[in-house]
Amino acid sequence: MLDDFLIRAALAGLGLALAAAPLGCFVAWRRMAFFGDATAHAAILGVALSLALSLPIFAGTLVMALIMALAVGALGGRGLAVDTLLGVLSHSALAAGLVAITFVPGARLDLSAYLFGDILAVTRTDLAVIWGGAALVVALILWRWQRLLTATLSPDLAHASGIDPRREQHVLTLALAVTVAVAIKVVGALLIGAMLLIPAAAARPFARTPEAMALIAAAVGGTAALAGLEAAWLFDTPAGPSMVCAAAVIFLASAAFGRGRG
Repeated sequence: MLDDFLIRAALAGLGLALAAAPLGCFVAWRRMAFFGDATAHAAILGVALSLALSLPIFAGTLVMALIMALAVGALGGRGLAVDTLLGVLSHSALAAGLVAITFVPGARLDLSAYLFGDILAVTRTDLAVIWGGAALVVALILWRWQRLLTATLSPDLAHASGIDPRREQHVLTLALAVTVAVAIKVVGALLIGAMLLIPAAAARPFARTPEAMALIAAAVGGTAALAGLEAAWLFDTPAGPSMVCAAAVIFLASAAFGRGRG
């Protein structure tokens, strides 16, 4: 069954949706959209690192995404404007990665596959990495769910309950880095942020509890992945961008529902 490339692509898309859904909810609640983009853009620098050191792409992207996320967290507490800092680091990391790849001896690769994803080329090894990463992210968030939620809703309440908000931020940072590392093959560095944020935003009008929002976001992400693949097959469009377009259509429908109910 796994020899069929469309089935592998569908499984990869569902694995990404499973990892991105709960994390995307925290990205939305904490207003961390630019933070996710900066971490994702650093993944291109991780690709260059992997090629230069002959490492697996997953390892290089994970290391660079984690370094970027930690750097943003550290510099953000030094009085710098966070939105400006994120913009500078995000675009600088992306440009540095694109330039660095050209200096790797013997590197011959299609950069569009890392910028926009190449889900149709996912192998069984890639599937193992994607689902392993998704399982790690889900397990990490389930383990820390109540603490993460408390730290997100009220840092003062978290302190009063004996919870360190900075430690919970580091948990989210690790989960985000893993998600970026497994998602780069599916939707690419430029679209990872969209698959984190759009399903969560689409789920919000239908959810009454944080747990329900995470589950609905997973359903939206999975539906968008499958619908995008179907559209790519029917209309010969790029699969990764098609998945994001499908998620955007679902978001527009949910926004219209939310406005009508309001």
